[in-house]
Amino acid sequence: MLLDNKTAVVTGAGRGIGRGIALALAKEKCNVVVSDLDLKNCQSVVAELKKLGVEALAVKCDVSKKSSVADLFKKAAKTFGKIDILVNNAGIFPFVPFEKMTEADWDKVIDVNLKSIFLCSQAAVKVMPIGGKIINISSIASFVGFEGLVHYCASKGGVNGLIRALALELAPKKITVNAVAPGAIETPGASKASTPDSVKQTIAMIPLSRMGKPEDIAGATVFLASDMASYITGQVIVVDGGWTLR
Repeated sequence: MLLDNKTAVVTGAGRGIGRGIALALAKEKCNVVVSDLDLKNCQSVVAELKKLGVEALAVKCDVSKKSSVADLFKKAAKTFGKIDILVNNAGIFPFVPFEKMTEADWDKVIDVNLKSIFLCSQAAVKVMPIGGKIINISSIASFVGFEGLVHYCASKGGVNGLIRALALELAPKKITVNAVAPGAIETPGASKASTPDSVKQTIAMIPLSRMGKPEDIAGATVFLASDMASYITGQVIVVDGGWTLR
């Protein structure tokens, strides 16, 4: 197995893409710390992972708060001793027209989507051995604009800039830092913001003529977390069915 005897922390893993990533890691025999704001969702995912024959831990965490992040990594390190892989997946995308966007709207998205990567990555490297992997979930919104998501697009652009600089700083420790940029993915959060017509319009934009699935993002994440990607760092892998080729 690609990740046998490794341990990963996955944020925002209670559902959607994060859950898909946690399951994919577990299928490669990686132990997983499942983190999310909703502890019940975390515990549900942990039950799924344990059926795959790995160890798993559920931890409630607000990734925008330093104290909460510190507690997450303290519990993870106490349980598993080290963290080989960090997947910064937690993120939010509330649609707000720019002229109506408040400072609080802006701050919340930046804190959850960007500040969290600073906090979690800084905490992780303290317990990450040589050869560790940090994978961040970015978005094609870091390359193309979306109306009503100025704050989100800015946060994901920030993620792409952060990984390049952090990759350089952590290279002496042989810790790689990369990102996966999803396109349109079928998740509970995306479904709430969609209508049948908007889904049709979205699919019309995608050369492969389908919405992505959490498994599509999970596959790229597992690759970056494995030794097959040991010479890749500071890069963004776009997984969007060809959307950004237009």
